[in-house]
This record gives sequence, C-alpha cells and structure tokens, in this order.
Amino acid sequence: MLLMGIRHVRTSQQNCLRSYRNLSSLPTHFTLPSGDKIPSVALGVWQAKRNEVGNAVTVALQAGYRHIDGAWIYRNEAEVGKAVQRSGLPREQVWLTSKLWNSFHAPEDVEPALDETLTKLDTEYLDLYLIHWPLARKDGQPYDKELTENSYPTWQKLEEMVAKGKIRNIGVSNFNVRRLENLFTNPLKIRPAVNQVEINYWFPQPDLLKWAKEHDLLLQAYSPLGGTGKVKDTLTVPEIKEIGEELGMTPAQVVTSWHIQRGTNVLPKSVTPSRIIENFQVRALPDELFNKLETAATTHKPYKRFNPSKGWGLDFDIFE
Repeated sequence: MLLMGIRHVRTSQQNCLRSYRNLSSLPTHFTLPSGDKIPSVALGVWQAKRNEVGNAVTVALQAGYRHIDGAWIYRNEAEVGKAVQRSGLPREQVWLTSKLWNSFHAPEDVEPALDETLTKLDTEYLDLYLIHWPLARKDGQPYDKELTENSYPTWQKLEEMVAKGKIRNIGVSNFNVRRLENLFTNPLKIRPAVNQVEINYWFPQPDLLKWAKEHDLLLQAYSPLGGTGKVKDTLTVPEIKEIGEELGMTPAQVVTSWHIQRGTNVLPKSVTPSRIIENFQVRALPDELFNKLETAATTHKPYKRFNPSKGWGLDFDIFE
C-alpha cells in the first residue's frame, strides 16, 4: 500500500517535477574541498519517528533525493540504513551524513561512536561526519570546558577516521564565527568542509554566510522553512507568497530555492510524501525576486534561534 501511495503522489506531480527541477538553473551539488560533490538538497530526519522515517527515506530516494542528513542522537539510524539498503541504489550514489554527539568528544570515544553509527546505517563509510555541537560533555558529568572551548583534540581524531577510510569529509555544526576561528588556529590537516546551522527566513545569518564564503566553508541550513512553530508563519510571508504566485511555485519551493541560490546546502525535513517531493522541486528565482526575498529576510528583527543551553543546564550560551 505504501508503494502504491508513493506512485500515486509521484504520478500526480511528475509534470510539476519536470517543470520545476531545472537542472541548469540552480546547482544540484556543491563541491567540497576534497573534490566530493554534495547534493544541494537533503532529506533531514531530525524528529522523524520510528516506523515513519524509513518511509520518508524511501519516498525521498524514489523522488530523486541522494542526500540523507541524520545523526546518532536522532535514534533512527538503523531504520534509515534499512531504507537505503531497500532502495537498491549503489552506496556511492547516496550521500550519508551523521553527527558526533556531545557525549563522545573525548578522543577515545570518537571511533566507537562512529563505529556504532556505521553499524546502524549498515555502511562502511560516511560521506560526511560532523561535530554536532561545540559541547564536550560526558553523561552525568560537568562539561569539559577546555574541550568545549577548543575542539581540536576531537578534530584530530576525526582526521584519523578520514585516514582510515571511515569518513570521506568532516565538518562541524552549530559553530559561530568565534568557535570556527578558534578551531582554525590549530594546525589542521583537514579543514572543516561544512558548518550546519539554523538558517531560515526568520534567522537568515547573513554575517555567518559571508564569513563562510570568504573561508571556503559550505553552510548547511537546518530548519530551512522555519524553526519550531514558525513554518506556517514562513509560508504566509507576503513576499514569499507573492513570488510563488508570480512564478507558479509553492511558498515552500520559493524558500528552498532561495536557500540554494544564497549558496547554502538545504535540509528540509518532512515525513509527508507530497511535501518531501514538493521540497525537491526547486529552480532559480529571477534576480529581482531573489533580492526582494533576501531584503525581506535580512531587514526584519531576527527571532530567537533554537537554543538548548538552558535545557542542558549550562552556565553559558552555547552560541556565544
């Protein structure tokens, strides 16, 4: 029944997919320092529940996605791995990203955590592995201030994992400019390829994007349609609706296209088949409409980003 439903959704939207997925207008991939090409649109699986995340991955891969963004802490890697295996796609055609959780920053903990992820995903390597947060913390213990301030010992271990062939590319997530600069002052063998952060209409991060471009660092946008409780607000922004009406695109397609056109890797998350397919249908916005949306996004007061600092009981802001 699931596959019949997928076929129905795909058939009903095939003409739109051909129309919107103009491969010459927006980059389908971004090239990392290693030379590897990371697909510009990924399916994010954060908060995707058991017994639904596998279906979402199946729909995405059938719709043309070739990038799945996950993490150890999402607790769904085994189901993701099974769905990728069921797809029948060669491993080299599916880009798999995962992330090192806060509990495993100590150098001796990195490889066992990575191996657990590899086992669950049923793969011999990851295309991309990120330090999930700049917080080094053993479960039940105070955070490690020194390792939190400078992730270099953790980074050195990730470099070893690249040398072993267990990872192709490494990067960070939720790092601000100060933390990036701290990391970059170390004698890195491999520079971070990406920084995955919250970016959306309400929190567009133009300064971080400018810095990243100047330092050959790709930003990945999570919560690209808006953080918790903001997606509906995003889809009703007048400028977004007007652009969509003019171009025959949905508000979600306008926003996803805007992200890629800004030069960011975009990670929309959904478990609804029609929305998964919709989010993949991107095309370049004419310059005047892109600038209209960019201006609207970067001139309003940014709303508060997702920030777990208080929930984690920290005596500092993880983003400062």
